[in-house]
Amino acid sequence: MPLTGLYHSLPGPVKGLALVVVSTIAFAGMQALIRHTTREVHPFEVVFWRNLFGLIAMAPFFLRHGLSVLKTNRLRHHALRNGLHVCSTLMFFYGVALTPLATVSALSFTSPLFAALGTVLILGERIRTRRIVALVIGFIGTLVIIRPGFIELQTGALLILASSLLWGVVMVNIKALGTSESSVTSTAYMAVIMTPLSLLPAALFWTWPSPTMIGYLALMGLLGTIAHIALAQAFRETEATTVLPADFLRLIWASLLGYAFFNEVPEFLVWVGGAMIFGATAYIAFREAQLARRVRSAPVPPPDGIAPAMDSAPAHAADSRPRSHAEGSERP
Repeated sequence: MPLTGLYHSLPGPVKGLALVVVSTIAFAGMQALIRHTTREVHPFEVVFWRNLFGLIAMAPFFLRHGLSVLKTNRLRHHALRNGLHVCSTLMFFYGVALTPLATVSALSFTSPLFAALGTVLILGERIRTRRIVALVIGFIGTLVIIRPGFIELQTGALLILASSLLWGVVMVNIKALGTSESSVTSTAYMAVIMTPLSLLPAALFWTWPSPTMIGYLALMGLLGTIAHIALAQAFRETEATTVLPADFLRLIWASLLGYAFFNEVPEFLVWVGGAMIFGATAYIAFREAQLARRVRSAPVPPPDGIAPAMDSAPAHAADSRPRSHAEGSERP
């Protein structure tokens, strides 16, 4: 049986899990290539090359949809979202150049925590006691990793945290845009805006990479694009809570690559802190999905004077599913 036939014959949750595994491998590989390429090329320039090759990889997307995907009434929101995204990516790539890959992956799990906090502070969403406890546990896990007051604070780790904070704000912006913009339009603007924006800081440190290094940069851009596409498709195949546990593989792959290529041995507390952060993120995603299912299953109040049908269901139930801050949590 051809691979495509085998894939389509699988149940949705199995396909979703397989795609998340592919995504985690691609993201870990991209981070290893960031570390390798920044030995010769400044991290800001690496960000530009990643965006450029990512844009090239998306050429079939634009050929398929045309320029109509750029039609929007919220250009300022797209500009803000992608401006913050560029800043987050610049800090992330610089942090990867300075920080063990396992620590990078562990700290990057904090993005959904910042996003959950952002929806409360920015969008005014309610926060319940259980989510507060999960957030506290997650941020304690962050302290376990960076251990302020016990070891010297590392610049790279602080950059990764700052990047995660900004990415959390981006995730809130994505959620706000999702009320009126399609994912196709948001993806198109991400590709179109981020490439020229990232060229500006890259120009300050520009050096032409060697042909071999350009090959590594192209592979990095391709892996990043594959990772995003695989993750997005995984969330279309099944619920986020089904596939989210597999995202912890990012920490495992990063640890293996760090050990194999950079002689990095993750500290025990990095695993402990990473597990705490990931567990808090997973719980928040589970609770959001649980609450979303309750909302969808609630009966729709009938118009005054009309008795509700006993077997009626919400009109929107067929095309909705629980979404969480975990969706879109992958960077860059």
